[in-house]
Amino acid sequence: MPVRTLDDLEVTNKRVLVRCDFNVPLKGGAITDDLRIRAAIPTLQEILERGGRIIACSHLGRPKGKFVDELRLAPVAESLKQLLGKDVRAASDVVGSDAQDACSSDAKIVLLENLRFEPGEEANDPAFADALASLADAYVDDAFGAAHRAHASIVGVAERLPAAAGLLLADEVTKLQKLLDDPERPFVAVLGGAKVSDKLAVIGNLLERVDAICIGGAMAFTLLVARGKEVGRSLVERGKIEAVREVLGEADKKDVAILLPTDVVAAAAPEEGAAHETVGLEEIGDRLGVDIGPRSARAFSETIEAAKTVLWNGPMGIFEIDDYAAGTKAVAEAIARATKNGAYTVAGGGDSAAALKQLGMEDAVSHLSTGGGASLEFLEGKDLPGVAVLRKKG
Repeated sequence: MPVRTLDDLEVTNKRVLVRCDFNVPLKGGAITDDLRIRAAIPTLQEILERGGRIIACSHLGRPKGKFVDELRLAPVAESLKQLLGKDVRAASDVVGSDAQDACSSDAKIVLLENLRFEPGEEANDPAFADALASLADAYVDDAFGAAHRAHASIVGVAERLPAAAGLLLADEVTKLQKLLDDPERPFVAVLGGAKVSDKLAVIGNLLERVDAICIGGAMAFTLLVARGKEVGRSLVERGKIEAVREVLGEADKKDVAILLPTDVVAAAAPEEGAAHETVGLEEIGDRLGVDIGPRSARAFSETIEAAKTVLWNGPMGIFEIDDYAAGTKAVAEAIARATKNGAYTVAGGGDSAAALKQLGMEDAVSHLSTGGGASLEFLEGKDLPGVAVLRKKG
């Protein structure tokens, strides 16, 4: 069932509460990466062009329902002002007197203070949702990265006002749904990261859809142990081995190829400067794996380049350390070649986005998802609270 979009919402002469994802990295009070702010600009501009007035809101960090000076949205207000080329009135609270004054003024753009300064936000408290909704005439959710949270600004307000998805959220839903509904084959998933427990549900859902899954990162070692391999001191989730064996059995039944590393970069410690070398898995000894080796990278790359659809979620090793980044780089380059050859490629999750940025390859995929946990849960087949509440009825 499709979601309601901006085309379905009357915004002319309306105060429109726009839930954005301005959860940006800060250093010394300055924004170090404004990607998420820039991603919201098309939706904000469309509302302004159609004669609406904007009340933007977002969380930043984890203040846990308390005022934290370092997590105020003042730097975001300044960034919005520059990107939109218009004045932005920053309220000093969320639903208090200053926010009420700002929202009832003739200001074209208001930015509320950090939503998570209010304990009612994460609790989806009805009284807080009422107060937030009372500031506006309509609601737009453009924060896909928070769509898996049943918070007041995501679900509560959408139940109280005429509501629709912003351009960013609608685009995310369309492009991720394409992976689940009608992927062109061969469809290859590339999964990495630290914990297999974070990805088991995704693997289970993808087994119905993919032809092969390449698995790297620390999560691969739990699967290798489940297959009877020695992995030295590599990270293994012992409590998940039986569940992994069941998933591997399902993959065999469905004839889905599961590619695991056959060689690794083995290090004395998972840190920069530690003694390390590339070895076959059987030679890992008492060391731990910190990246896939070149033989594994070639096997993964050949599978990726033969694909017509590729999903990538998670790095192949500790890519933040140059000596352990080669596997992630090889996979990114293979996905870039697949994209160039006409494959539909999607990268999701914060670490994959960070890796692409570190490599200067943000444009290497057809779609770079802004959602970490949200994209994962979507690919698990869950109907996210922030998406479900916007679906068209009937």
